Amino acid sequence: MAIKQKFTFFDIINIFFLCLFGVVTILPFMHVIAKAFSGEGPVIAGLVNFLPKQFQVDTVLYVLQRSEFLGAFRISAIVTVIGSALAMFLTVTAAYPLSKPNLIGRKFFLYIFVFIMLFNAGMVPNYLLFNSLDLLNTIWALVLSGTFSVFNMFIVKNYFESLPESVEESARIDGASGIKTLLYVVLPMSKPVLATITLFYGVGYWNNYMSGVLYITKASLKPLQQYLFDLTNEALNIMDSTGNIKNIDSAMNLTGESVRSATIVVSTVPILILYPFLQKYFVKGITIGSVKG
Repeated sequence: MAIKQKFTFFDIINIFFLCLFGVVTILPFMHVIAKAFSGEGPVIAGLVNFLPKQFQVDTVLYVLQRSEFLGAFRISAIVTVIGSALAMFLTVTAAYPLSKPNLIGRKFFLYIFVFIMLFNAGMVPNYLLFNSLDLLNTIWALVLSGTFSVFNMFIVKNYFESLPESVEESARIDGASGIKTLLYVVLPMSKPVLATITLFYGVGYWNNYMSGVLYITKASLKPLQQYLFDLTNEALNIMDSTGNIKNIDSAMNLTGESVRSATIVVSTVPILILYPFLQKYFVKGITIGSVKG
């Protein structure tokens, strides 16, 4: 016999506000998508709300063919992949020893990490450091500026502490070293938190704008978010150096506003594709990793 679930007044209010929050979140993105796929006339006239008018794909195709966009997309993709891998390596190697109560000086190191999380050097010292290391106008400036998050490290540490100690003891009895125990026992059991933190780092790198502003002046090294910012603050030029329209058929449906919208939509697609593969780990990883200790 099926048990009927009773909804309390609080449940109804909670569901209402969550639905309202979801609608408020999704509507601006729907508006951008609608402008990206709408014709020139409705966009200029301001008639586009949440559904495309005079549907067309010329704008998206134009964005995908622009060398500036492809270059910025490539830079952001490289930085995201390398940076996330390096950040996860540093996070795991810091979190694992700190999860052991018998670590000598553990409390001292924890205090140091908490202090770093609350107080950081700031933009000027970081810029001076990168300048002294000759990292300005290099990809490594974008990578190293976000390679470690103390908050993420604490989430991973707490998750490691929630794992059964008996499993690691069995591995040590079988002769496994600390590194082998971490690689072959702890990490396979920690997929939820690893997937969650990888997503955090990946989204952080992909959306990183300030590092490009601070450390990059070469146009060929600008990340995608910096390119988007420049695009939203400049009128898009769809003409070549002689003043002629590059592609008459495409230009019939192109406006600066629609191209900016299409660029934003295209740049969001990689994260939207990645998230469903990590979603099953997301809730478990962030919940268990954040409630202990």
